[in-house]
Amino acid sequence: MLQRLGQSLAVRLRNWIPDPFVFALGLTLIVGLLALMFTGSAPVAVLGYWYDGFWALLGFGMQMVLILSTGYAIALSPAARGLIDRLGRSVDRPAQVYFLVTLVGGLLVLVSWGWLVLTAVLAREMAHRVRGLDYAYLTACVYVSGQIWVGGLSSSIPLLLNTEGNFLIETGVLDSPLGVDRTLGSALNLVFLGVYVLLIPGLMVLLRPRRTDATPIEDLLHADTAADVPVEEEAASMSLAEGALSERLNRSATLQALVALAGLGYVLMHFVERGFSIDLNIMIFIFLMVGMLAHRTPVRFVVAMRRACANVSGIIFQYPFYAGIMGIMSFSGLGTIVSDWIVGHASVGTLPALAQFAGAVVNFAIPSAGGEWAVIGPSITEAAKSLAAVEGVDPERLVSRVAMAVAYGETSTNLLQPFYLLIILPVMGAGVRLHARDVVGYLVLPFVVTYLISALMVSFVPL
Repeated sequence: MLQRLGQSLAVRLRNWIPDPFVFALGLTLIVGLLALMFTGSAPVAVLGYWYDGFWALLGFGMQMVLILSTGYAIALSPAARGLIDRLGRSVDRPAQVYFLVTLVGGLLVLVSWGWLVLTAVLAREMAHRVRGLDYAYLTACVYVSGQIWVGGLSSSIPLLLNTEGNFLIETGVLDSPLGVDRTLGSALNLVFLGVYVLLIPGLMVLLRPRRTDATPIEDLLHADTAADVPVEEEAASMSLAEGALSERLNRSATLQALVALAGLGYVLMHFVERGFSIDLNIMIFIFLMVGMLAHRTPVRFVVAMRRACANVSGIIFQYPFYAGIMGIMSFSGLGTIVSDWIVGHASVGTLPALAQFAGAVVNFAIPSAGGEWAVIGPSITEAAKSLAAVEGVDPERLVSRVAMAVAYGETSTNLLQPFYLLIILPVMGAGVRLHARDVVGYLVLPFVVTYLISALMVSFVPL
């Protein structure tokens, strides 16, 4: 029954889901109209908010690009390729592949959401090795595996709350950073991680299409791709005579190792001085240094990063449109109206579930946990502090709970918001007739299950 329902949704929604960029354009108009209707802003003012928002998140957008591209560069290294090869030899049936991809992907994104691309590389290799796989559904498994990232080391909201001088501190909403031990290390988040590992991979096996309905990758291929050539081979093809000075520098493992080891020395010093304090900048820095060591020579790392950066083209040109939407919601006050309306009649017991709902709804307009928190975080945090004071609850504890609730809500509707499919489609869709609309229908039932379970956890699991 679940298989038939999932297949039916996939077929029906294929005719309804546009390209992610069309989604961004439509949301721009919708949010602009809502701002005109509910905030009293003049049309000229809304246009100004939209334009100003375009450039408001360039720094954060660059962080997103770097954390994705550096993670992908590591995925292209010989060591990562060897690991993929070993995993590939351990499975030979479609159900095993769907389970393995969803589980391994979940574990990888706990390190960095950018490592979702490593899962895509694994899945594509499996698609060539195992008969009977439905390629669009396999892509859906890769994407679903990214759900758990908000409980991991690159989770934007907890890292932002743990950053000195973050915008909530600058505006007086918080007095000091909120340590990751109160968010990522909480009992609530540990239960969230455990439920994912125990439930979601099995769910994706139950929802898999029947083998008779499966469309394998071979039926979708339309061109060969240079990305199938190992990085080392492409780098070797660029070589000049070995005696050339430029060639010796390009292939100098010593030069790159010295810089990378110096960088890792700083990382060690960072953790010695600050304890286990992680933010986006230190994560990106670690990935850069590890990637340099993994690829050994400068020319190989350049080739890997060029491929990795090609993977972020959709984010680069579409992210400003979503930043523009955030600008309308933030500068017009629409975001505050939405969050205030949602939490206006909340209690300590209901606020976490309502915060999760707010995160899920606003994510359609702002598909970025950090950007979304910038819009709705202040009002939700203020509500948590006020309720904690009235009902005698530890304010940090309640703020931590609602922050994670927003994060869980945000990641749940990523399954219905096609923007972040842009992370994996360049890998899964290289030389393949595959579009976002082919995948989204398979994500509806996982969304329903993960959202409901998360709502129960944020309401009842102790922090």
